[in-house]
Amino acid sequence: MATTASIPLKRKRIAENILSETQEIVKTDTQKSIEDHCRRLHIDNHQTHIVEKRMRLSIEHGLTKEGHELSSVKCFPTYVRNLPTGKESGRVMALDLGGTNFRVLIVSLPGSRDKKPEIGPQQKFTIPKEVMVSQGTELLDYIARNISAFIKAHKLGEEKLSIGFTFSFPCTQQGLTSAVLEKWTKGFKCPEVVGKDVGKLLCEAIRKREELSKVEFKAILNDSTGCLMSCAWSDPKCRVGLIVGTGCNACYLESLDKVQIYSGEKDGSSSKTMVINTEWGAFGECGELDFILTPWDLNVDKESINPGMHVYEKMISGMYMGEIVRHVLKELADKNLIFKDVDVSRLSTAGTFETRHACEVERDPIGSFDRCRAALKEVLKTEKVVPKPDCYAVRFVCEEVSRRACMLIGAGIAALLRKMDYKDVVIAVDGTLFRNHPLFYCMVWLTMFS
Repeated sequence: MATTASIPLKRKRIAENILSETQEIVKTDTQKSIEDHCRRLHIDNHQTHIVEKRMRLSIEHGLTKEGHELSSVKCFPTYVRNLPTGKESGRVMALDLGGTNFRVLIVSLPGSRDKKPEIGPQQKFTIPKEVMVSQGTELLDYIARNISAFIKAHKLGEEKLSIGFTFSFPCTQQGLTSAVLEKWTKGFKCPEVVGKDVGKLLCEAIRKREELSKVEFKAILNDSTGCLMSCAWSDPKCRVGLIVGTGCNACYLESLDKVQIYSGEKDGSSSKTMVINTEWGAFGECGELDFILTPWDLNVDKESINPGMHVYEKMISGMYMGEIVRHVLKELADKNLIFKDVDVSRLSTAGTFETRHACEVERDPIGSFDRCRAALKEVLKTEKVVPKPDCYAVRFVCEEVSRRACMLIGAGIAALLRKMDYKDVVIAVDGTLFRNHPLFYCMVWLTMFS
């Protein structure tokens, strides 16, 4: 039995343990200052509703002859009139160019939704920076060269293969094999390709190589359309394709009579619909998002290779989210709110804090900062153990940037669903950010249904 004198001592020790275990829960003045400073990143349901309404109006304008040129959401017809039935069969070659990597793969369609398509072989090629910013057609020659390398490596030289090319940049589609490039995004800048038919350029690059004489170019489409078609092959309710990766884009199935900008044949198919490539990454170029833009967004835009363009994409995609976090952290460090004993000079260099670092930070269980510290060690090149308060601040900034991105994406999806007015819709989603971020799916879903 404890003595009377020992009870206060034990209580004191218990109290000390409780306080030490929960110290990070009690906000300090510094933490409150950090949260106040980041309040500009926080958007509420009312602001999200405004974004949804403006997105819907921009889509409607983009479909009209009068509004297409002026609308920030261009809504390009894809010339895809019919969704897959699930009965398609055969082996095809798929090409995918949507970011810093180029993929080649063989897909075998079994002819029935009861069986899964077989994928393989496949290969990924990293595109050199000098090719991404080359003057002319070096990029298309690079693609043809790697198709040739793939065919040789996998002994496919004697097989006749149809090619489908996923080209994830804003294009005006003029047919299933013809797409005129409007502008580059995602860090690409090959000026002599802009305004040219990318499908034609790829065909020319392929014809230069004798070993590619048995491949036949069949279609060019963007990644969101490819995502929609892939999902629709297995699920007939799929009507929306969404990509959340290096960039962000969406497509959806629209009634053909609402697509005023389509000048092709309307009676040559039993289908009365068409897949529309929204190119919604450009939303905000007409000032629709000015009311929620922060100084950090403006800095990211100013430092990009396309200032004033793709405003929406720069707030929500994998190419830019890490940069937003970097700018916020640098400002907090300059104000002496974080990293007081750590060299933060690397935060002044663009690209040091990547979106993958933010994903790692948010993957930590609540109260744990192991992944956060590992990410900061890589970013700051420091061997010092970053203290808990700084880790808390970094996680808070990452969460605010991610939450805002999810709310904006959710608003975009809600705009499409209201525009389509279907009762039961499946949304196909792909992209590295959506797959790798631990909370993106949940946060987007909650926004859509709030």
